[in-house]
Amino acid sequence: MKIYTDAAHALADLKSGMSLMSGGFGLCGIPENSIDAITEMDIKDLTVISNNIGNSGRGLVKILVQDKIKKAICSYVGGNPDLEKRLLNKEIEIELVPQGTFSERIRAAGLGIRAFYTPTGYATEVAHGKEVKTFDRPCLLETALHADFAIIKAQKADTYGNLWFKETARNFSPLMAMAAKISVVEVEEIVPLGAIKPEDIHLPGLFVKRLYQGRNYKNDIEFLKTRGITP
Repeated sequence: MKIYTDAAHALADLKSGMSLMSGGFGLCGIPENSIDAITEMDIKDLTVISNNIGNSGRGLVKILVQDKIKKAICSYVGGNPDLEKRLLNKEIEIELVPQGTFSERIRAAGLGIRAFYTPTGYATEVAHGKEVKTFDRPCLLETALHADFAIIKAQKADTYGNLWFKETARNFSPLMAMAAKISVVEVEEIVPLGAIKPEDIHLPGLFVKRLYQGRNYKNDIEFLKTRGITP
């Protein structure tokens, strides 16, 4: 693991045509600095693997509107008019994956499992072209999802790269770091080795290839709902 100065330095060898995993659920826990750095890069034809491809002008949609994404592998396409427009105009290829299958395909890659069977999606459009085998019920053969790069965000890292995520901001990020050849992690805080208790480590530094401290986080909320307090 190496500590880099910023996102541009850590992502300097991301090239056109590569596959890129990006952590986050909606706008929760997205790697904001890494996404912003990619908007400044002269690259195209990326295959992006993420739960969703941004939302209403934020997150990965920033590189989508720059036509840098050739294919998106995701489990949700709602709330994103820019993606909807490109999908209807056949300007982007979409592989829609049920969310449980999506996370398991990433987990399988990180654990060295080549494929697995699941009943999810059987007899739907998801099953098109896939092998079917019957156990207690018909199941589809799903293959592991790998990537050249993974960009993720954690709350804290120590100088060895051990990570701690804040609550639900963890989402798919640890699995993606395990499934990619090169994991690029941005954090809000870098602390000394030992400052994160062993039992609080969500991802060991073994899976962190590059680390940098991010800045100017917005931590956007998609839908803010409040509940009135009765006196």
